[in-house]
Amino acid sequence: MLYLNPDDFLLKPALATIHCEPNWKWKKRDAPMPNFDLFYVWSGEGTVLLNKKPYHVGKGHCFLFRPGDETEATHNPQDPLVLTYIHFDIAETPRLIPSRHRIFNNTIGFESLLTQYIRLFLVKTYGAEIEGKLILKQLIIHLLREEQEKEEKVEQGHTSNNLLETILEIANYIQQHPGEAHTIESLSVRANISQRYFSKKFKQITGQTVKSYIVYSRIKRAEHLLHTSGMTVTETAYALGYNDLHFFSRQFKQYTGKNPSEVR
Repeated sequence: MLYLNPDDFLLKPALATIHCEPNWKWKKRDAPMPNFDLFYVWSGEGTVLLNKKPYHVGKGHCFLFRPGDETEATHNPQDPLVLTYIHFDIAETPRLIPSRHRIFNNTIGFESLLTQYIRLFLVKTYGAEIEGKLILKQLIIHLLREEQEKEEKVEQGHTSNNLLETILEIANYIQQHPGEAHTIESLSVRANISQRYFSKKFKQITGQTVKSYIVYSRIKRAEHLLHTSGMTVTETAYALGYNDLHFFSRQFKQYTGKNPSEVR
């Protein structure tokens, strides 16, 4: 759904934020879910049964029910659920679909979007459908982002806070001193860990190899200098540790798509 055009979202009139009555329950439908349903819990305590799997839910729990899903729900009458539901369809087959269940730790941004969406349709608002599709796309992006960040944390495994801070300090040091002759050896010594482990953790945390990060930082600084400092291409190259002007130009074009002379 990340790559869908907002116009591909087909809005349904079934949407609301509700404070469930003490005797409320969501009975199993005679037929499976006919469309997508974004279902978010603001507060309260309850149980959602999704395709026969129970979820004990409270604030921050979010479901994206899909066509064909079987759903039921109950709640604690002493702590009733407050929830929002938004039904919609999509015109195209999506490449990415958020998982069916998600728990938000930071709920502020997501709840703000939900509130905007529901308010659009409380009264006949000019441009409501167009804006609603844009907001719905943002809600889906939030779900996918939460999923991506969770996967990244799992991939990082049990990286300690101290190691994480060390790697980020090294990355910051490279950016602040792009003209220095950085090597994996010198940087691993600065981090006080072996070269092999340093290289592995640096890529895991930053998403780039040490060498590519060094080049990226130099080219990023070169762009800034050429734009703002009045330095020539030759002066910029030498300031950033390049002794070969042609090599600098090739790397610059590889990363930016332009020759240094076009930027200055």
